[in-house]
Amino acid sequence: MPYALYCDDAKISKAYPTEASVWKHAQESGLVVDVDTGDDSPRPRRILDNGYQIRACSAEPGENPEHNEAEAHAQRDYQLSRNAA
Repeated sequence: MPYALYCDDAKISKAYPTEASVWKHAQESGLVVDVDTGDDSPRPRRILDNGYQIRACSAEPGENPEHNEAEAHAQRDYQLSRNAA
């Protein structure tokens, strides 16, 4: 089942094949924040910024979640190579 990023009930990302793929996309987009858990945990907890959620969704007609993931990776790799130059 594909997953996507939502904000206030509006789908704001392409569909991706796994929930983990959407988390990675959200983190790369700066939408994941660290919060103090308030307990003795040595690390903060990572959550989506206010108003954002990851939900199961249906792919749009003609949309391929696996292709969307590969395209996102290629775009990230391209940006990393440009920044390294």
